[in-house]
Amino acid sequence: MSEEKTSVLEGFKTFLMRGNVIDLAVAVVIGAAFTNVVNSIVKGVINPLVGAFGTQDLESYSSCLKDPCKADSAGVMQGIPILWGSILSAVLSFLITAAVVYFLMVLPMSKYLAKQARRRKAKEATAEVMEATEVELLKEIRDALVAQRGSDNTTP
Repeated sequence: MSEEKTSVLEGFKTFLMRGNVIDLAVAVVIGAAFTNVVNSIVKGVINPLVGAFGTQDLESYSSCLKDPCKADSAGVMQGIPILWGSILSAVLSFLITAAVVYFLMVLPMSKYLAKQARRRKAKEATAEVMEATEVELLKEIRDALVAQRGSDNTTP
């Protein structure tokens, strides 16, 4: 039983010590902070732009599936409201988040990795050319030595 506990604890320790867990934790924390930034942009910029055409609060956009869509004196909603404004706000937040992540993180990283791949290919091609040049040079030296040895043998 103690061996099983030890192996489970060792496995957990190994799991925690891998870089993936730390990277994931950092990503979650950054994502949470980034969500606040995006929500602020939606509330501070997008909502006022939408407000130029209607109300500034996207969450107030709704339709009524069954009348009356009003709260009674006890605060209980009467009717069946469809709150499509909150969905619109969430979709806008998602699109802004996706655009920022793509243009500020994914696209630059893709360009960087492509540049690294081109450099690696160029370095490999240069190494192959150098190797081919060295082989040719060694063949020429060999041929010159053979020719020289052959001429030495014919001289009395």
